[in-house]
Amino acid sequence: MNEILEAILLGIIQGLTEFLPVSSSGHIELGQWLMGSNTFGEQEVLISVVLHLATALSTLVVFRKDVMNIIKGIFKPDGVEDHRAYVLKIILSMIPAAIVGVVFDEQLEALFDGQIVLVGCMLLVTGGLLFLADRATRTEKSVGFVSALIIGISQAIAIMPGISRSGSTISTSVLLGIDRERAARFSFLMVVPLILGKAAKDILSGEWVFTSELMIPLSVGFIAAFLTGIIACVWMINLVKKARLSYFAIYCFIVGTGVIAWNLIQG
Repeated sequence: MNEILEAILLGIIQGLTEFLPVSSSGHIELGQWLMGSNTFGEQEVLISVVLHLATALSTLVVFRKDVMNIIKGIFKPDGVEDHRAYVLKIILSMIPAAIVGVVFDEQLEALFDGQIVLVGCMLLVTGGLLFLADRATRTEKSVGFVSALIIGISQAIAIMPGISRSGSTISTSVLLGIDRERAARFSFLMVVPLILGKAAKDILSGEWVFTSELMIPLSVGFIAAFLTGIIACVWMINLVKKARLSYFAIYCFIVGTGVIAWNLIQG
């Protein structure tokens, strides 16, 4: 029963924080730390990838029309050129994170091993980015190839636990002058291929070990992340359009400072 409850809670955390700019990886680490649990042990990678797959599916559901238009634009003989260019921009944005993930795979895994102070510090960085982005006024551009690469670099940096991927990519986009809704759309779509690629890599490497005991926790965690992910994705688009990122900046400052202070007191 503990496994099921923890899977649901982690699923809700993942679903909300994947889209809200407060760092899903950082909050998963904080959630496990607060629960004082190591329920999944060596299978933490498995539960993490399953929850990320759930939020990737949430993205595809919310942006299903965009995805279908992109597919039609690629494969139809009379496909719209803009859709093909959009795909190339997404591919370009993926390159920095893919390189970092492959080259520094072992080092990155070490960062996700209860490094709570690091999470707190990186939440402060996320808060700073959101605070700056919320004050950007000239946001009318569309995503270009150069800006796609710069956004991709910010996504690669956001692999660090505590730096929000959506927060850093949306903030970078807005600071580059990109329209806020376009920035959110691009940010959410650009991560889907990376999540699917990571899942495929883990499957082929044999890192996933399914057991009958894990099927129910994984299933309920997946459902929780999927449903909350849809809600958070739609909510975040509306918040970005209304320039309300400062609310999340304040949240990141409070949580980041609280985590650091607590560890100093306990240390």
